[in-house]
Amino acid sequence: MLGELFQPMHLLLILVIFLLLFGPSKLPQIAANLGKSIREFKGALSAQEEVKVAAPPQQPQPAAQPQAAQQAAQPEAATQAEAPKQEPKNS
Repeated sequence: MLGELFQPMHLLLILVIFLLLFGPSKLPQIAANLGKSIREFKGALSAQEEVKVAAPPQQPQPAAQPQAAQQAAQPEAATQAEAPKQEPKNS
């Protein structure tokens, strides 16, 4: 039954129907896309199954601060370091 489908007259009739439906300019594009799809499908079937696990996103390292930001941050840090420590009072 399937062998009867691939006779030359049947293939010619199928080609004429495709030509009428899609036009002569679209047929090469359709054939190329069909060939790519078949190659990708075969490649996916023959490829070994691999499970790729994405690495967890890393926190970006802080970029070098501009000099103005560094100078503004340094006095604040210095005042915090120079502040006298209060000793707890024992009552």
